[in-house]
Amino acid sequence: MKLIWAIITCLTVACIPLSAQDVHVEKHQFKANLLFTPSLDYEIGISNNSTLGFNLGTGLIYTTGDFRGEAYGIFLTFSPYYRYYYNFKRRIRKGKNINQNSANYVGITSSIVPGTVVIGNIDISENYVAQIGAVYGFQRTYWKRLNLGLDFGVGYAFSNLGHSVVPILNFNLGYVFSTNKNS
Repeated sequence: MKLIWAIITCLTVACIPLSAQDVHVEKHQFKANLLFTPSLDYEIGISNNSTLGFNLGTGLIYTTGDFRGEAYGIFLTFSPYYRYYYNFKRRIRKGKNINQNSANYVGITSSIVPGTVVIGNIDISENYVAQIGAVYGFQRTYWKRLNLGLDFGVGYAFSNLGHSVVPILNFNLGYVFSTNKNS
């Protein structure tokens, strides 16, 4: 556990910009993710290249093949995250879009899931599941409103029943409702 916190701390310190730059992330960005697990996402600029975000949404569990047969569950999730966007200037030099934080990033992501199923018939024995980890990803916004995001990495998950190292994979397709440029 101490090793994971040390890695996260080093990643965070390495991502903090040390000098002022010309390019700024969006000051505020509000999105709705529309795919498999709908959610609302709010991202706020905290420096020229860094953001904090908060995602409130749903998650899905589906199982087959055990002695109980098919089971599914839809549950609520809360996922705060930090992102450091590192390639704005290169994208500008290549003539590519940087609006609505269209860039690559490294970051820290986490999620908290209560063990209560909102809809479904799956039996969950955990009271909660939480996860924190480091990710690499990208976000692009097309036609000023269609948002596409993908990140992946490795994390540490824990619940009242145990803990483990887990892969992280997040894919979002959504709509940008509002943005407010920081400059």
